[in-house]
Amino acid sequence: MIKTEGGVCAAKGFKASGIHCGIRKNKLKRDLALIVSEVKASAAATYTTNLVKGAPLTVTKKNLGDGYAQAIICNSGNANTCNANGIEIAEGMCNLVEQYAKIPANDVIVASTGVIGQPLDITPIADGMPSLVKQLDFSGSRYAAEGIMTTDTKLKEIAFKFQVGGKMCTIGGIAKGSGMIHPNMATMLVFITTDVNITPAVLQTALSEDIKDSFNMVSVDGDTSTNDMCCILANGLAENKCIDSVLCDGYDEFKAALFAVTSYLCRNIARDGEGATRLMEVTVSGAETKEIARTVAKSVACSSLLKAAIFGADANWGRVLCAIGYSGADLDVNKVGVSFKSAAGEIEVCRNGAGVDFSEEIAKKILLEEEITILITLNSGDAAATAWGCDLTYDYVKINGDYRT
Repeated sequence: MIKTEGGVCAAKGFKASGIHCGIRKNKLKRDLALIVSEVKASAAATYTTNLVKGAPLTVTKKNLGDGYAQAIICNSGNANTCNANGIEIAEGMCNLVEQYAKIPANDVIVASTGVIGQPLDITPIADGMPSLVKQLDFSGSRYAAEGIMTTDTKLKEIAFKFQVGGKMCTIGGIAKGSGMIHPNMATMLVFITTDVNITPAVLQTALSEDIKDSFNMVSVDGDTSTNDMCCILANGLAENKCIDSVLCDGYDEFKAALFAVTSYLCRNIARDGEGATRLMEVTVSGAETKEIARTVAKSVACSSLLKAAIFGADANWGRVLCAIGYSGADLDVNKVGVSFKSAAGEIEVCRNGAGVDFSEEIAKKILLEEEITILITLNSGDAAATAWGCDLTYDYVKINGDYRT
């Protein structure tokens, strides 16, 4: 697998663009993005588990009923959620794609992100469509990535090349996500494109399985949003033998490439958590089952007390044990071991459920790095899982104290 440039435009047949159309007050920030495949593509998506769902999700689910799509349109600055005319606006955005890009409205994935409960005027979107379509380009991924950002401070974009049945294939993705990030689809938007030839049903299976170990393992602040969506388009232009079963040659290679994209985006979403100064990666090994490993990893990554300790570079390992204890996982706490690791080194702080002597000075040096790994071993089996989070800082409260006003 080879890392490459181009994001959602790296795969054959994909163009993208992003502009400022006027939804956001800051004219320097793009607020409308478009991704288009030259041909209709197999499509799959996963959505937020929040009972309150943005209107775009409802429209996208309907449009993906046949398993195919050809375009993705997304605005930032307004979530189009809890609006009386939300469905009308979301469908209107799809109709605009049909009008200007000549792609059927029912082959469009539509998404919105931003403030919840604010009316969304479609006028600036309609006014911006001619420019948005005109600027579609095979090198436009970065502009699309900028167009979906809200409180994000870093662009999130990646692509890889890999082989399926002797054919060179490519997969790439962009994402937005910084606040309101929590497991079970986590609050984010993720758009993935690939030129792999794969059926919609198998594509959906691959994505649904992938998010169990990727986006459902990310948490910034414990709030699950209303507009979360991860979708993927696969247009088949790599011309590999169609992957029409999970038992087909090439399926495992495709899943590995998909996870390479999603796990990279997960790390960068967590790293860019609102106000964050450190990426926190929680790796659990030695679990009796995969589910136990996931449960423990997520519980530790979500601990506000631990996140605050990481911000202070305080090796307060008791907070790790505490989070393991209330996770609900069936395990023997007397077998648990914990270490902290970073570019500055690794230090063991707990063995068999009890503390061990360690240097606070060395521990602090390790925890002052920008990427911190919390290594947890349960010593009960062979299953493992990883979760991603970030520290909890003063700036998180500042950002969200006046987010709307």
